Amino acid sequence: MNVTAIIKWFFSNILIINILLAILIVFFERRNPTSVWAWLLILFFIPIVGFILYLFLGQDLRRKKMFKGKEEEDHIQQMIHIQERSIDENEFTFTDPNLNSFTDMVGFHLRSNNALFSANNKVEILLDGEEKFSKLKESIKNAKEYIHLEYYIIRNDALGKEMIDLLAQKAEEGVEVKLLYDGMGCIWLPRKFFNPIIKAGGQVSAFFPPFIPYFNLRMNFRNHRKICIVDGQEGFVGGFNIGVEYLGQAPKFGFWRDTHFYLRGNAVDGLQARFLLDWNFSSVLNKITNDTKYFPIKEDEGDVGVQIVSSGPDSKWYGIKNGFLKMIMEAEKSIYIQSPYFVPDDSILEALKVAVLSGVDVRIMIPNKPDHPFVYWASLSYLGELVQAGARCYTYEKGFIHCKTMMVDGLVNTVGTANMDIRSFKLNFEVNAFVYDAEITRQLETIFMQDIEDSEEMTIERYEQRSYWIRMKESVSRLLSPIL
Repeated sequence: MNVTAIIKWFFSNILIINILLAILIVFFERRNPTSVWAWLLILFFIPIVGFILYLFLGQDLRRKKMFKGKEEEDHIQQMIHIQERSIDENEFTFTDPNLNSFTDMVGFHLRSNNALFSANNKVEILLDGEEKFSKLKESIKNAKEYIHLEYYIIRNDALGKEMIDLLAQKAEEGVEVKLLYDGMGCIWLPRKFFNPIIKAGGQVSAFFPPFIPYFNLRMNFRNHRKICIVDGQEGFVGGFNIGVEYLGQAPKFGFWRDTHFYLRGNAVDGLQARFLLDWNFSSVLNKITNDTKYFPIKEDEGDVGVQIVSSGPDSKWYGIKNGFLKMIMEAEKSIYIQSPYFVPDDSILEALKVAVLSGVDVRIMIPNKPDHPFVYWASLSYLGELVQAGARCYTYEKGFIHCKTMMVDGLVNTVGTANMDIRSFKLNFEVNAFVYDAEITRQLETIFMQDIEDSEEMTIERYEQRSYWIRMKESVSRLLSPIL
Protein backbone atom coordinates (compact mmCIF):
# COMPACT_ATOMS: atom_id res chain seq x y z
CA MET A 1 0.00 0.00 0.00
CA ASN A 2 1.61 3.29 -1.10
CA VAL A 3 1.58 6.54 0.88
CA THR A 4 -1.28 8.02 -1.14
CA ALA A 5 -3.46 4.97 -0.45
CA ILE A 6 -2.66 5.12 3.26
CA ILE A 7 -3.62 8.80 3.44
CA LYS A 8 -6.83 8.12 1.49
CA TRP A 9 -7.71 5.23 3.82
CA PHE A 10 -6.96 7.38 6.88
CA PHE A 11 -9.27 10.21 5.88
CA SER A 12 -12.04 7.87 4.75
CA ASN A 13 -11.97 6.22 8.21
CA ILE A 14 -11.27 9.29 10.35
CA LEU A 15 -14.72 9.14 11.94
CA ILE A 16 -14.18 5.56 13.14
CA ILE A 17 -10.66 6.40 14.35
CA ASN A 18 -11.98 9.41 16.25
CA ILE A 19 -14.70 7.30 17.91
CA LEU A 20 -12.09 4.76 19.04
CA LEU A 21 -9.90 7.52 20.46
CA ALA A 22 -12.92 9.00 22.23
CA ILE A 23 -13.61 5.61 23.82
CA LEU A 24 -10.02 5.55 25.09
CA ILE A 25 -10.45 8.99 26.68
CA VAL A 26 -13.73 7.96 28.30
CA PHE A 27 -12.09 4.80 29.66
CA PHE A 28 -9.01 6.48 31.09
CA GLU A 29 -10.84 9.57 32.43
CA ARG A 30 -13.89 7.71 33.73
CA ARG A 31 -13.53 9.15 37.25
CA ASN A 32 -13.76 12.73 36.05
CA PRO A 33 -16.85 13.35 33.86
CA THR A 34 -16.13 17.08 33.51
CA SER A 35 -12.66 16.38 32.14
CA VAL A 36 -14.09 13.71 29.81
CA TRP A 37 -16.49 16.16 28.20
CA ALA A 38 -13.79 18.82 27.82
CA TRP A 39 -11.47 16.40 26.02
CA LEU A 40 -14.29 15.00 23.87
CA LEU A 41 -15.12 18.55 22.83
CA ILE A 42 -11.53 19.10 21.72
CA LEU A 43 -11.51 15.76 19.88
CA PHE A 44 -14.73 16.71 18.08
CA PHE A 45 -13.39 20.05 16.84
CA ILE A 46 -9.84 18.91 16.04
CA PRO A 47 -9.94 15.15 15.31
CA ILE A 48 -6.77 13.13 15.91
CA VAL A 49 -4.80 16.26 16.86
CA GLY A 50 -7.04 16.54 19.92
CA PHE A 51 -5.94 13.09 21.06
CA ILE A 52 -2.29 14.02 20.57
CA LEU A 53 -2.93 17.04 22.81
CA TYR A 54 -4.48 14.68 25.35
CA LEU A 55 -1.28 12.62 25.42
CA PHE A 56 0.72 15.80 26.09
CA LEU A 57 -1.61 17.58 28.50
CA GLY A 58 -4.07 15.00 29.76
CA GLN A 59 -3.97 12.23 32.30
CA ASP A 60 -0.64 10.50 32.77
CA LEU A 61 -1.70 6.86 32.81
CA ARG A 62 1.27 5.83 34.95
CA ARG A 63 0.62 8.43 37.64
CA LYS A 64 -0.19 6.07 40.52
CA LYS A 65 2.73 3.79 39.75
CA MET A 66 5.05 6.73 39.20
CA PHE A 67 4.32 8.35 42.56
CA LYS A 68 3.70 5.22 44.62
CA GLY A 69 6.99 5.37 46.47
CA LYS A 70 6.70 9.10 46.93
CA GLU A 71 3.26 8.81 48.52
CA GLU A 72 4.54 6.21 50.95
CA GLU A 73 7.41 8.50 51.95
CA ASP A 74 5.05 11.37 52.63
CA HIS A 75 3.60 9.72 55.73
CA ILE A 76 5.73 11.40 58.37
CA GLN A 77 4.22 10.51 61.70
CA GLN A 78 6.27 12.58 64.12
CA MET A 79 3.97 14.07 66.74
CA ILE A 80 0.90 13.61 64.52
CA HIS A 81 -0.96 11.28 66.85
CA ILE A 82 -0.22 13.43 69.91
CA GLN A 83 -1.73 16.51 68.29
CA GLU A 84 -4.68 14.54 66.93
CA ARG A 85 -5.40 13.16 70.39
CA SER A 86 -5.27 16.62 71.98
CA ILE A 87 -7.85 17.85 69.46
CA ASP A 88 -10.07 14.78 69.85
CA GLU A 89 -10.01 15.14 73.64
CA ASN A 90 -10.73 18.91 73.51
CA GLU A 91 -7.35 19.73 75.04
CA PHE A 92 -6.08 21.76 72.07
CA THR A 93 -6.49 25.53 72.43
CA PHE A 94 -5.09 28.61 70.71
CA THR A 95 -3.47 31.43 72.66
CA ASP A 96 -6.06 33.72 71.05
CA PRO A 97 -9.50 32.36 72.04
CA ASN A 98 -11.00 33.96 68.91
CA LEU A 99 -9.22 31.26 66.90
CA ASN A 100 -10.74 28.29 68.75
CA SER A 101 -13.43 27.90 66.07
CA PHE A 102 -10.63 26.90 63.68
CA THR A 103 -9.43 23.98 65.84
CA ASP A 104 -11.18 21.52 63.53
CA MET A 105 -9.23 22.99 60.61
CA VAL A 106 -5.98 22.17 62.39
CA GLY A 107 -7.27 18.63 62.89
CA PHE A 108 -8.30 18.43 59.25
CA HIS A 109 -4.78 19.26 58.04
CA LEU A 110 -3.27 16.84 60.54
CA ARG A 111 -5.44 13.92 59.40
CA SER A 112 -5.43 14.61 55.68
CA ASN A 113 -1.91 15.97 55.21
CA ASN A 114 0.15 15.06 58.29
CA ALA A 115 0.70 18.80 58.67
CA LEU A 116 2.04 19.43 62.16
CA PHE A 117 0.85 22.56 63.92
CA SER A 118 3.50 24.77 65.54
CA ALA A 119 2.87 27.89 67.61
CA ASN A 120 6.38 29.32 68.12
CA ASN A 121 6.79 31.03 64.76
CA LYS A 122 7.71 34.45 63.47
CA VAL A 123 6.13 35.36 60.13
CA GLU A 124 7.27 38.28 57.98
CA ILE A 125 5.32 39.32 54.89
CA LEU A 126 7.38 40.12 51.75
CA LEU A 127 5.43 42.06 49.11
CA ASP A 128 7.72 42.78 46.18
CA GLY A 129 10.74 41.30 44.43
CA GLU A 130 13.27 43.74 45.81
CA GLU A 131 12.15 42.98 49.36
CA LYS A 132 11.98 39.22 48.87
CA PHE A 133 15.28 38.72 47.07
CA SER A 134 17.13 41.13 49.34
CA LYS A 135 16.00 39.04 52.31
CA LEU A 136 16.75 35.76 50.53
CA LYS A 137 20.25 36.82 49.48
CA GLU A 138 21.01 38.03 53.00
CA SER A 139 19.98 34.67 54.46
CA ILE A 140 22.03 32.75 51.89
CA LYS A 141 25.11 34.89 52.53
CA ASN A 142 24.85 34.18 56.26
CA ALA A 143 24.35 30.43 55.84
CA LYS A 144 26.73 28.29 57.88
CA GLU A 145 25.70 24.67 57.20
CA TYR A 146 23.30 24.24 54.29
CA ILE A 147 21.02 25.93 51.77
CA HIS A 148 18.11 24.04 50.23
CA LEU A 149 16.20 25.67 47.37
CA GLU A 150 13.26 24.41 45.31
CA TYR A 151 11.88 26.58 42.50
CA TYR A 152 9.53 26.10 39.59
CA ILE A 153 11.17 28.76 37.37
CA ILE A 154 14.73 30.05 37.35
CA ARG A 155 15.48 32.48 34.52
CA ASN A 156 18.70 32.80 32.56
CA ASP A 157 18.89 36.51 33.30
CA ALA A 158 20.71 38.91 35.60
CA LEU A 159 18.92 37.78 38.77
CA GLY A 160 19.11 34.09 37.90
CA LYS A 161 22.86 34.32 37.24
CA GLU A 162 23.41 36.35 40.41
CA MET A 163 21.67 33.70 42.49
CA ILE A 164 23.66 30.89 40.86
CA ASP A 165 26.94 32.72 41.51
CA LEU A 166 25.97 33.36 45.13
CA LEU A 167 25.11 29.70 45.69
CA ALA A 168 28.37 28.64 44.03
CA GLN A 169 30.28 30.96 46.35
CA LYS A 170 28.62 29.40 49.40
CA ALA A 171 29.38 25.90 48.10
CA GLU A 172 33.05 26.88 47.75
CA GLU A 173 32.97 27.97 51.40
CA GLY A 174 31.93 24.43 52.35
CA VAL A 175 28.22 25.10 52.83
CA GLU A 176 25.99 22.27 51.60
CA VAL A 177 24.01 23.62 48.62
CA LYS A 178 21.16 21.67 47.06
CA LEU A 179 19.02 23.19 44.31
CA LEU A 180 15.92 21.47 42.91
CA TYR A 181 14.25 22.93 39.82
CA ASP A 182 11.33 21.88 37.64
CA GLY A 183 12.11 20.31 34.28
CA MET A 184 9.32 22.20 32.52
CA GLY A 185 9.56 25.54 34.30
CA CYS A 186 13.29 25.68 33.51
CA ILE A 187 13.13 23.93 30.15
CA TRP A 188 14.89 26.74 28.27
CA LEU A 189 17.91 26.93 30.56
CA PRO A 190 21.18 25.94 28.88
CA ARG A 191 22.75 22.75 30.24
CA LYS A 192 25.78 24.61 31.55
CA PHE A 193 23.66 27.09 33.52
CA PHE A 194 24.14 25.27 36.84
CA ASN A 195 27.82 24.39 36.27
CA PRO A 196 29.16 27.00 38.73
CA ILE A 197 27.27 25.34 41.60
CA ILE A 198 28.26 21.81 40.58
CA LYS A 199 31.93 22.73 40.08
CA ALA A 200 31.97 24.35 43.53
CA GLY A 201 30.72 21.13 45.13
CA GLY A 202 26.99 21.86 45.29
CA GLN A 203 24.28 19.57 43.95
CA VAL A 204 21.53 20.30 41.43
CA SER A 205 18.59 18.07 40.49
CA ALA A 206 15.68 18.40 38.08
CA PHE A 207 12.10 17.38 38.79
CA PHE A 208 10.83 15.42 35.76
CA PRO A 209 13.53 16.61 33.34
CA PRO A 210 12.83 16.35 29.59
CA PHE A 211 14.03 13.25 27.76
CA ILE A 212 15.06 15.51 24.88
CA PRO A 213 16.60 18.93 25.63
CA TYR A 214 14.08 21.79 25.31
CA PHE A 215 11.23 19.34 24.61
CA ASN A 216 9.23 17.93 27.50
CA LEU A 217 6.20 15.68 26.89
CA ARG A 218 5.20 15.75 30.56
CA MET A 219 3.20 18.97 30.70
CA ASN A 220 1.30 17.91 33.81
CA PHE A 221 2.51 17.00 37.29
CA ARG A 222 4.92 19.92 37.52
CA ASN A 223 6.68 20.95 40.72
CA HIS A 224 5.23 24.42 41.21
CA ARG A 225 6.72 24.88 44.69
CA LYS A 226 8.96 27.83 45.60
CA ILE A 227 10.73 27.30 48.91
CA CYS A 228 14.10 27.88 50.53
CA ILE A 229 15.46 26.61 53.84
CA VAL A 230 18.67 27.96 55.36
CA ASP A 231 20.39 26.08 58.21
CA GLY A 232 17.02 24.69 59.30
CA GLN A 233 16.29 28.03 60.99
CA GLU A 234 14.94 30.22 58.19
CA GLY A 235 12.32 29.41 55.57
CA PHE A 236 10.77 31.11 52.56
CA VAL A 237 7.53 30.16 50.80
CA GLY A 238 5.21 32.00 48.43
CA GLY A 239 4.66 33.10 44.88
CA PHE A 240 8.02 34.46 43.70
CA ASN A 241 10.13 32.47 41.22
CA ILE A 242 13.66 33.60 40.31
CA GLY A 243 13.95 36.06 37.43
CA VAL A 244 14.00 39.80 36.71
CA GLU A 245 10.29 39.79 35.83
CA TYR A 246 9.66 39.15 39.54
CA LEU A 247 11.53 42.38 40.22
CA GLY A 248 9.11 44.20 37.92
CA GLN A 249 11.67 44.55 35.13
CA ALA A 250 9.80 42.73 32.34
CA PRO A 251 8.12 45.19 29.92
CA LYS A 252 5.30 42.71 29.26
CA PHE A 253 4.10 42.81 32.88
CA GLY A 254 5.61 45.93 34.42
CA PHE A 255 5.16 46.21 38.17
CA TRP A 256 4.99 42.76 39.77
CA ARG A 257 2.84 42.31 42.91
CA ASP A 258 3.40 39.11 44.80
CA THR A 259 3.36 37.81 48.36
CA HIS A 260 5.94 35.63 50.09
CA PHE A 261 6.43 34.56 53.72
CA TYR A 262 9.71 34.59 55.62
CA LEU A 263 9.44 32.10 58.49
CA ARG A 264 11.36 31.32 61.64
CA GLY A 265 10.31 28.70 64.16
CA ASN A 266 9.18 25.08 63.94
CA ALA A 267 7.18 25.76 60.77
CA VAL A 268 10.54 25.71 58.97
CA ASP A 269 10.67 21.96 59.72
CA GLY A 270 7.56 21.53 57.57
CA LEU A 271 9.30 23.18 54.62
CA GLN A 272 12.44 21.14 55.27
CA ALA A 273 10.50 17.86 55.31
CA ARG A 274 8.83 18.88 52.06
CA PHE A 275 12.18 19.63 50.43
CA LEU A 276 13.80 16.37 51.57
CA LEU A 277 10.92 14.32 50.14
CA ASP A 278 11.01 16.15 46.81
CA TRP A 279 14.79 15.96 46.59
CA ASN A 280 14.89 12.22 47.30
CA PHE A 281 12.22 11.60 44.68
CA SER A 282 14.13 13.56 42.02
CA SER A 283 17.75 12.81 42.89
CA VAL A 284 18.41 9.08 42.56
CA LEU A 285 22.15 9.19 43.24
CA ASN A 286 22.29 11.81 46.00
CA LYS A 287 19.48 10.98 48.39
CA ILE A 288 19.38 12.74 51.76
CA THR A 289 18.92 10.91 55.04
CA ASN A 290 16.79 12.42 57.79
CA ASP A 291 19.81 13.71 59.67
CA THR A 292 19.03 15.62 62.85
CA LYS A 293 21.06 18.56 61.54
CA TYR A 294 18.25 19.27 59.11
CA PHE A 295 15.79 19.65 61.98
CA PRO A 296 17.66 21.62 64.65
CA ILE A 297 16.06 22.64 67.92
CA LYS A 298 14.66 26.14 67.60
CA GLU A 299 14.10 28.95 70.05
CA ASP A 300 10.62 30.42 70.34
CA GLU A 301 10.81 33.03 67.61
CA GLY A 302 7.24 34.27 68.09
CA ASP A 303 3.72 33.14 68.85
CA VAL A 304 2.23 32.68 65.37
CA GLY A 305 0.51 29.35 64.64
CA VAL A 306 1.41 27.74 61.31
CA GLN A 307 0.81 24.52 59.38
CA ILE A 308 2.75 23.73 56.21
CA VAL A 309 0.41 21.90 53.83
CA SER A 310 1.43 20.17 50.60
CA SER A 311 -0.59 18.73 47.75
CA GLY A 312 0.01 17.04 44.43
CA PRO A 313 -0.78 13.99 42.30
CA ASP A 314 0.92 11.87 44.96
CA SER A 315 -1.56 12.97 47.63
CA LYS A 316 -4.51 10.86 48.69
CA TRP A 317 -6.49 14.04 49.43
CA TYR A 318 -6.40 17.44 47.75
CA GLY A 319 -4.81 19.00 50.84
CA ILE A 320 -4.54 22.65 49.80
CA LYS A 321 -7.76 22.78 47.81
CA ASN A 322 -9.67 21.22 50.69
CA GLY A 323 -7.93 23.65 53.03
CA PHE A 324 -9.27 26.52 50.90
CA LEU A 325 -12.72 24.93 51.02
CA LYS A 326 -12.53 24.51 54.78
CA MET A 327 -11.60 28.19 55.24
CA ILE A 328 -14.50 29.30 53.06
CA MET A 329 -16.93 27.09 54.97
CA GLU A 330 -15.69 28.42 58.34
CA ALA A 331 -15.99 32.09 57.32
CA GLU A 332 -18.59 34.19 59.16
CA LYS A 333 -17.58 37.74 58.24
CA SER A 334 -15.14 38.02 55.34
CA ILE A 335 -13.22 36.13 52.65
CA TYR A 336 -10.51 37.94 50.66
CA ILE A 337 -8.80 36.09 47.79
CA GLN A 338 -5.96 37.07 45.46
CA SER A 339 -4.93 34.73 42.66
CA PRO A 340 -3.46 35.27 39.19
CA TYR A 341 -5.68 32.46 37.88
CA PHE A 342 -9.19 31.95 39.17
CA VAL A 343 -10.62 28.70 37.77
CA PRO A 344 -12.28 27.04 40.77
CA ASP A 345 -13.89 23.63 40.67
CA ASP A 346 -17.60 23.24 41.45
CA SER A 347 -17.10 22.73 45.19
CA ILE A 348 -15.10 25.96 45.67
CA LEU A 349 -17.44 27.94 43.41
CA GLU A 350 -20.58 26.75 45.20
CA ALA A 351 -19.01 27.34 48.63
CA LEU A 352 -18.19 30.94 47.67
CA LYS A 353 -21.74 31.47 46.42
CA VAL A 354 -23.17 30.08 49.66
CA ALA A 355 -20.86 32.38 51.64
CA VAL A 356 -21.94 35.45 49.63
CA LEU A 357 -25.62 34.61 49.95
CA SER A 358 -25.11 34.08 53.69
CA GLY A 359 -23.94 37.66 54.08
CA VAL A 360 -20.17 37.05 54.12
CA ASP A 361 -18.10 39.83 52.54
CA VAL A 362 -16.45 37.95 49.65
CA ARG A 363 -13.84 39.85 47.62
CA ILE A 364 -11.67 38.39 44.85
CA MET A 365 -8.82 40.01 42.92
CA ILE A 366 -7.15 38.85 39.69
CA PRO A 367 -4.75 40.61 37.28
CA ASN A 368 -5.94 42.55 34.26
CA LYS A 369 -2.81 41.55 32.32
CA PRO A 370 -3.34 37.93 31.28
CA ASP A 371 -0.27 35.77 30.68
CA HIS A 372 -2.48 32.78 29.78
CA PRO A 373 -5.43 34.08 27.70
CA PHE A 374 -7.71 31.03 27.98
CA VAL A 375 -7.25 30.96 31.75
CA TYR A 376 -7.93 34.71 31.91
CA TRP A 377 -11.20 34.49 29.98
CA ALA A 378 -12.30 31.50 32.05
CA SER A 379 -11.46 33.48 35.21
CA LEU A 380 -13.65 36.38 34.06
CA SER A 381 -16.59 34.04 33.51
CA TYR A 382 -16.32 32.68 37.06
CA LEU A 383 -15.93 36.16 38.53
CA GLY A 384 -18.97 37.35 36.60
CA GLU A 385 -21.02 34.54 38.12
CA LEU A 386 -19.88 35.48 41.62
CA VAL A 387 -20.54 39.18 41.04
CA GLN A 388 -24.09 38.31 40.11
CA ALA A 389 -24.36 36.43 43.42
CA GLY A 390 -23.17 39.51 45.33
CA ALA A 391 -19.38 39.13 45.59
CA ARG A 392 -17.08 42.09 44.98
CA CYS A 393 -14.45 41.33 42.36
CA TYR A 394 -11.53 43.38 41.09
CA THR A 395 -8.98 43.42 38.28
CA TYR A 396 -5.55 44.69 39.33
CA GLU A 397 -4.48 47.49 36.97
CA LYS A 398 -1.07 48.64 38.27
CA GLY A 399 0.85 45.70 36.81
CA PHE A 400 0.64 41.94 37.24
CA ILE A 401 -0.62 40.49 40.52
CA HIS A 402 0.77 37.00 41.19
CA CYS A 403 -0.23 36.62 44.87
CA LYS A 404 -1.77 33.37 46.04
CA THR A 405 -3.46 34.49 49.25
CA MET A 406 -6.70 34.00 51.18
CA MET A 407 -7.75 35.71 54.40
CA VAL A 408 -10.83 34.78 56.47
CA ASP A 409 -12.55 36.78 59.23
CA GLY A 410 -9.38 38.70 60.08
CA LEU A 411 -8.11 35.60 61.88
CA VAL A 412 -6.73 32.95 59.51
CA ASN A 413 -4.85 33.18 56.22
CA THR A 414 -2.92 31.11 53.74
CA VAL A 415 -0.04 32.12 51.48
CA GLY A 416 1.86 29.80 49.19
CA THR A 417 2.31 28.52 45.67
CA ALA A 418 -1.18 27.22 44.86
CA ASN A 419 -3.40 29.25 42.55
CA MET A 420 -7.16 29.15 42.91
CA ASP A 421 -7.47 26.87 39.91
CA ILE A 422 -8.01 23.23 39.01
CA ARG A 423 -4.41 22.76 37.84
CA SER A 424 -3.05 23.73 41.26
CA PHE A 425 -5.73 21.67 42.99
CA LYS A 426 -5.07 18.39 41.17
CA LEU A 427 -2.11 18.42 38.76
CA ASN A 428 0.72 20.48 40.25
CA PHE A 429 2.87 19.87 43.30
CA GLU A 430 2.17 22.82 45.61
CA VAL A 431 2.89 23.98 49.16
CA ASN A 432 1.11 26.59 51.30
CA ALA A 433 1.50 27.98 54.79
CA PHE A 434 -1.79 28.12 56.70
CA VAL A 435 -1.40 30.78 59.38
CA TYR A 436 -3.58 31.13 62.48
CA ASP A 437 -2.92 34.66 63.68
CA ALA A 438 -5.09 37.78 63.81
CA GLU A 439 -2.22 40.26 63.45
CA ILE A 440 -0.68 38.66 60.32
CA THR A 441 -4.16 38.22 58.81
CA ARG A 442 -5.07 41.86 59.45
CA GLN A 443 -1.81 42.95 57.84
CA LEU A 444 -2.67 40.94 54.73
CA GLU A 445 -6.19 42.37 54.70
CA THR A 446 -4.78 45.90 54.92
CA ILE A 447 -2.50 45.11 51.97
CA PHE A 448 -5.52 43.74 50.07
CA MET A 449 -7.39 47.01 50.63
CA GLN A 450 -4.36 48.96 49.40
CA ASP A 451 -4.29 46.80 46.27
CA ILE A 452 -7.96 47.66 45.68
CA GLU A 453 -6.84 51.28 45.19
CA ASP A 454 -4.80 50.04 42.19
CA SER A 455 -7.69 47.96 40.86
CA GLU A 456 -10.95 48.39 38.99
CA GLU A 457 -14.08 46.81 40.40
CA MET A 458 -15.99 44.45 38.15
CA THR A 459 -19.52 45.63 38.76
CA ILE A 460 -22.58 43.91 37.32
CA GLU A 461 -22.96 46.84 34.90
CA ARG A 462 -19.35 46.58 33.75
CA TYR A 463 -19.60 42.82 33.32
CA GLU A 464 -22.83 42.95 31.32
CA GLN A 465 -21.37 45.56 28.96
CA ARG A 466 -18.68 43.21 27.64
CA SER A 467 -18.73 42.62 23.89
CA TYR A 468 -20.11 39.52 22.16
CA TRP A 469 -16.54 38.64 21.16
CA ILE A 470 -15.48 38.59 24.82
CA ARG A 471 -18.59 36.60 25.74
CA MET A 472 -17.67 34.00 23.13
CA LYS A 473 -14.08 33.74 24.41
CA GLU A 474 -15.40 33.34 27.96
CA SER A 475 -17.79 30.59 26.91
CA VAL A 476 -15.13 28.58 25.05
CA SER A 477 -12.59 29.03 27.84
CA ARG A 478 -15.16 28.03 30.48
CA LEU A 479 -15.79 24.75 28.61
CA LEU A 480 -12.04 24.09 28.56
CA SER A 481 -11.51 25.07 32.21
CA PRO A 482 -11.21 21.46 33.53
CA ILE A 483 -8.03 20.99 31.49
CA LEU A 484 -6.51 24.47 31.73
